[in-house]
Amino acid sequence: MRPSGRTLDQLRSVSIEIGVMKHAEGSCLIKMGETHVLCTATIEDKAPQFLKNTGLGWVTAEYGMLPRATNSRTRREAAAGKQSGRTQEIQRLIGRSLRAGVDRSALGERQIVVDCDVIQADGGTRCASITGGWVALRLAVNKLLKTGQIVSDPIIDHVAAVSCGIYAGQEVLDLDYDEDSTAGTDGNFVMTGRKKLIEIQMSAEGATFSRAQMLGLLDLAELGADHLVAAQLAALAQA
Repeated sequence: MRPSGRTLDQLRSVSIEIGVMKHAEGSCLIKMGETHVLCTATIEDKAPQFLKNTGLGWVTAEYGMLPRATNSRTRREAAAGKQSGRTQEIQRLIGRSLRAGVDRSALGERQIVVDCDVIQADGGTRCASITGGWVALRLAVNKLLKTGQIVSDPIIDHVAAVSCGIYAGQEVLDLDYDEDSTAGTDGNFVMTGRKKLIEIQMSAEGATFSRAQMLGLLDLAELGADHLVAAQLAALAQA
């Protein structure tokens, strides 16, 4: 039995509210259970210097967590004067994931920055950031298309992410903190709407896992991604 009472293949409740930030070109608040992440997308008129005169655009991401997003207060990284290694790793993952769903030549020489700020954390913050970040990115690109700044849609496919793991010896979908903190195996799966894999982060956390278990977790991740893409579509239908 999972602590939440969910079945092995059941996601937490998912909601995505769009247009939550007045000034951002794209924004949403994604809630996956008790994990809540505010995602915004900002369009910048020029690409990074390393892409100058290439005709290619860029999508990048920044990630942060509010001090009381967790049970105890976490010191602001700005106060420490630098980002933690964990923060840098997560925001690079978000950026890589979102770029995989974009035709950068169609985007043109501009940059879209996706900011993911965790308001409340209960496991799976990077996955929620990717799933919600894609919605914010989609909304920002829609504005570029509407204003005629680009003529063809650079969004190739949906991008969504979900965690899966082995908890109490069983393969489970969408780990919350209670499960994540004690799971024998923990994995994050990033994929497109067509189930093409973008990235898998998976490791044993005290207990090894078999090839069959890994494939079982991948099956769960595909199921979860289907539900997340449906949630993305439902949110965008309100635009």
